[in-house]
Amino acid sequence: MSKTPRAAPKAATKQGGLIRSSAIFAGLTMVSRVMGLVRDLVITARLGASQTIAADAYYTALAFPNLFRRIFAEGAFAAAFVPVFARSLQGEGREEARRLADQTLAVLASVLLVLVLAVEIAMPLLVSVMAPGFTADPAKFDLTVELTRITFPSLLLISLVALFGGMLTSTGRFAAFAAAPILLNLALIGAALYARASPAAGAGHALAWGVSLGGVAQLLLLVVALRRAGLMPRFTWPRLTPGVKKILVLFGPAAFGAGIVQINLLVDQFIASFLPTGAISYLYYADRINQLPLGVIGIAVGTALLPLLSRQIQAGDRAGADDSQSRAVELVMVFCLPSAAALTVIARPIIAVLFERGAFDAATTDASAAALVAFAVGLPAYVLIKVFAPGFFARQDTKTPVKIAVVGLVSNIALNLAFIWHLGHVGIALATACAAWINGGLLWWVLVRRGHFRADERLKQRMPRLLLATGLMTAALWAASWAMDADALKGTAQEALQLVVFLVVGLGVYGVAGHLLGAFSLRELRAMMTRRRLSPVADQDSGG
Repeated sequence: MSKTPRAAPKAATKQGGLIRSSAIFAGLTMVSRVMGLVRDLVITARLGASQTIAADAYYTALAFPNLFRRIFAEGAFAAAFVPVFARSLQGEGREEARRLADQTLAVLASVLLVLVLAVEIAMPLLVSVMAPGFTADPAKFDLTVELTRITFPSLLLISLVALFGGMLTSTGRFAAFAAAPILLNLALIGAALYARASPAAGAGHALAWGVSLGGVAQLLLLVVALRRAGLMPRFTWPRLTPGVKKILVLFGPAAFGAGIVQINLLVDQFIASFLPTGAISYLYYADRINQLPLGVIGIAVGTALLPLLSRQIQAGDRAGADDSQSRAVELVMVFCLPSAAALTVIARPIIAVLFERGAFDAATTDASAAALVAFAVGLPAYVLIKVFAPGFFARQDTKTPVKIAVVGLVSNIALNLAFIWHLGHVGIALATACAAWINGGLLWWVLVRRGHFRADERLKQRMPRLLLATGLMTAALWAASWAMDADALKGTAQEALQLVVFLVVGLGVYGVAGHLLGAFSLRELRAMMTRRRLSPVADQDSGG
C-alpha cells in the first residue's frame, strides 16, 4: 500500500510541471501579444499611410532580419539545441552540459558575426534583390539600405537569446525567455513616441534603432537570468566538437523545415496578389487574431514540452513521455477547441471592435471576418503541430517533420488553386487550414505508427467530452447571435457590447458544461498549477 501514495504525487508533479510551465509562458506571451498590438497602433499612427517612403523602408528593413530569424534563430535552433543540451544535462551532468553550451556559443557567435558583417557590406545588392521596385526611387532605396543596416545586427542578438532561452527552458525556467519579446515591443513603442515630432525619415531611423536596442535589452535579460541560475556560458575559441557537430546535423533539416514554412507564407501572398486590392490586408488582419490563441497556447505548451520530453526519453521513461504528450494534447484542446468554435461564430464583432475605425470600414470588416472563420477551422491543427513536433525533436529527429512539412506545402498550393476560383481570399485561408490538418494528422500518425505516442485512457475519455462541451457552447453562441438584432447592433459601441455578451455566454456555458461532463476539472488544473515543483531537473537545481 505504500507504493501507491508515492507514485501518485510523482505523476501529478509531471502534469503540474507541464501545466504550470505552459501557464507561465502563455501568460507572458499574452502580455507580449497585447503589447504587440499597441506597438502596431503606435507605429501606424506615427508613420501613417501618407508617409509611404518611410513606412515601406522600415517594414522592409524589419522583414529582412525577421526572415533569417524565423529560419535560423527560433524554432529550428531550439529543435536542434534543446534536446542535445537537455540530454547532456540529464545524462552527463550540469558541468558537461555547460561545456556544450560554451562550445555552441563560440561557434554560433562566430558564424553569425561573419554573416552580419558580410550582409552589412553587401546590403545595397541584397536590398535591390529583395525589393527591386525600390531601385526606381533612389531616396526610398537609400533609406531602406540605411535602416536595414541598423536592424540586421539584431539577428545576432536574437540568436543568442534563442541559445540562452533554450538553456533556461531545459532546466524548467521559462519566465525570462517568455518575457523577452515584451522588451522589444516596449523599445519600439518608446522609439515611436520619441520620434513623434521628427520627420518621417527620422521616425524610420528611430524605429530601426528600436529594433536593435530591443534585441540588446532581451539579451541582457537572459544574461541576468542565466547568471542567477549559475548557467552563464563562457566564451571560448570556436571548435567543432562532437556535441556541436550533433547540433549542426540536427539544425540543417530543422532550418530547412522553417524555410518551408516561410515559403508557404510567400506562396499565399503571391497568390493573393492576383486577387482584387485588399485581399492581402484581409488575410493579414484575420491572421493577427488567429495567431493570438496559437501563440499563447500552442507555442507555450510546445516550448514547455520539448525539454521535458527530451529528459524523459533520455532517462528511458516511456510511460512518462506518453503521459506528458497526452497531457499536452489535453491541455491545448481545453482552450483551442472553444477558441476555434468561438472565432467561427463571433468573428465579425471581434474584427469590428478591434479594427473598424477610420479607413477600416464595414466592408473590410466583413471580408476580414470571413477570412478569420476559415483560419479558425485550422486552429486546433496549428496548435497540435506545436505539440506533436516535439515528439520528433526530443528524439533528435528533425528530418521527419521536414518531410511532412513538404507534403503540407504541396497540399497548400494545390488547395489554394482549387479554392481561390470560387472563394477568393477566403479560399487561401481555408487552404492554409486544411493543409495544417494534413500536417498535424501526419505528425500524429507517424508518432503512433513508430510507437512514440500512445494516448492514455484519460485523454481518450476526455476528448469526446471536450467536443460535446464545445458543441454546447457553439449552440449557445448561435442562439445568442440569433436573439440579438445584428443590423441594430452595427457600430463599434454596439458591437463591443455584443462581443461582451458573447464572451460571457460562451465562457459560462463552456465552463459549466465542461465541468459537469467531466471534460476538465477546474480544481485539478488549479492544484497542478500551484504545485511548487516544476520538473525533475528543477528539483535537482533547487536541491543543489
